Amino acid sequence: MSEILVTGGRGAIARGLSSLLAAHEIPHRLASREPDKPGTVHCDLTDPATFPDALVGVRSVFLYAEAAAVDAFVKEAVEAGVEHVVLLSSSSVLAPDAADSPLAAAHLAVEQALLASPLRTTLLRPGSFASNALGWAWSLKSDRPVHLPYPGSYCDPVHEADIAEAAFAVLADPSLGGRAYTLTGPQSLTFAAQLAILGDAVGRSIPFEPVSREQWKAEVDGYIPGPYAEALLDFWAATDGLPVGLTDGVEQLTGHSPRTFAAWSADHADAFRV
Repeated sequence: MSEILVTGGRGAIARGLSSLLAAHEIPHRLASREPDKPGTVHCDLTDPATFPDALVGVRSVFLYAEAAAVDAFVKEAVEAGVEHVVLLSSSSVLAPDAADSPLAAAHLAVEQALLASPLRTTLLRPGSFASNALGWAWSLKSDRPVHLPYPGSYCDPVHEADIAEAAFAVLADPSLGGRAYTLTGPQSLTFAAQLAILGDAVGRSIPFEPVSREQWKAEVDGYIPGPYAEALLDFWAATDGLPVGLTDGVEQLTGHSPRTFAAWSADHADAFRV
């Protein structure tokens, strides 16, 4: 029986998708650059030598947006008889300067390669992952204020479980495929508002401290590449004091309203406790 290949097997979205497929007894296999549990196949999206074995017997693929060897992946997928690819892309590709942005360029390149191929392609374009908030955990555990260059910058945090459910819906019902969906959470929230919500979940106030762009870049040096950090700062500056637009993409695919950031915070509160 043909299967679904789920790449990015160590990520929260891939794991959530795998659990949904298993619960509905839909044949699938997890794939990862570094397989960490039995049954996970080796598929490094930067290494074409790993593609043929991973794609044997596969009809659909849930694909992470790695551009390094996307042309080789597309070629191998077509030769293997893959019919449908569901790409985890990003709403950043909708920006006018997407091709030149470190935040969007890789996602856009993978989208373009898939859309130019004979593969039926579904594009899932989340906005801001709610899980980005995990980057604040170190400050909380160290009892230090969270440093924010733009506390009033808005985003649309979407729960990883909603993205997994959206991917499952498209894979389980091919009639939903072949188009693009922009996925957001149900609220446009500032970083300061997210910290207040997270504080409620962990049972204590979470202080933050506004910092300059230069200070924030110095603090993340070694963790976030310079051009990427600069692009993030520019994005946050553009949404400082400006709520972002929301979509009904999650509800359209899953049949329910997207989970709130409060729900995400409750689900992940332990990650922020000492």
